Amino acid sequence: MPGSGKGSPPARLFAAALSVLLALSASGARAEDPQDRLLREVGVDERPGSQVPLDLPFTDASGRAVRLGDFFHGGPVILTLNYYTCPMLCPLTFRSLAATMTGLKGLSLSKDYRVVTVSINPEEIGEIARIKANETHALVPGLARGDDRWPFLYGGAEPIRRLTESVGYRYRKVGSDFAHPAVAIVLTPGGAVSRYLYGIEIPPLDLKLALIEAADGKIGASSAANALLMYCFQYDPVGRKYALVAMNIMKLAGAITVVFLGGLLLVLWVRHGRSVPRREMGE
Repeated sequence: MPGSGKGSPPARLFAAALSVLLALSASGARAEDPQDRLLREVGVDERPGSQVPLDLPFTDASGRAVRLGDFFHGGPVILTLNYYTCPMLCPLTFRSLAATMTGLKGLSLSKDYRVVTVSINPEEIGEIARIKANETHALVPGLARGDDRWPFLYGGAEPIRRLTESVGYRYRKVGSDFAHPAVAIVLTPGGAVSRYLYGIEIPPLDLKLALIEAADGKIGASSAANALLMYCFQYDPVGRKYALVAMNIMKLAGAITVVFLGGLLLVLWVRHGRSVPRREMGE
């Protein structure tokens, strides 16, 4: 009879095809692309206000034992996390940061800020750190080889872990290399996270504004000039860069216009007040 079998051939075929599709879907869900997983594991969990441990022990490129806090001298610090045998990304970021610092008008390295680079590779050796430090220092006019205004530090796994976790920096080792984000972390003079600046190339204005912000306006130009600069520019968390604030620019332009018109009216009033008595005396 028609309804007594196990199903018509089209129905059985459809059920078999559906089973195959479900099996393939489940298999695809289980077999995740390793590259996608790696991309999720590498990145930055922003932690503004987080304090970096200034007591962490490291070694500088000259072989001297130091503490991270040795390089905080009253000004903000640009922290970069790299590794010295990096074949491509790190050399590009070092070169770009050196160019940005060279174009940083109104701020002086050491006087107004410092840069500290720490290797994320616990197997780093002093000779490699020294070579990388000398190569990078040569890119910055006025920066001598081995200059501690931009130290290149290396250390053990535990200090590296504590530092990277304190700033939310996530990276993974892949073979003999490391997958890691390109970011400069601007710290306050006391070692608290103030701003993250992303990408290989950081515009000089963005770096300047981040340093002024981290120092609460107490570096470079006068406080009034810094306050005016920060009034006109604000950090855009979506675009991850500083942008002009149109409304504030309009307010500032309006205030300047009012002051100008007020001054013009005052000049006209003074001139008119002096000329009236003279005409009356002549009559």
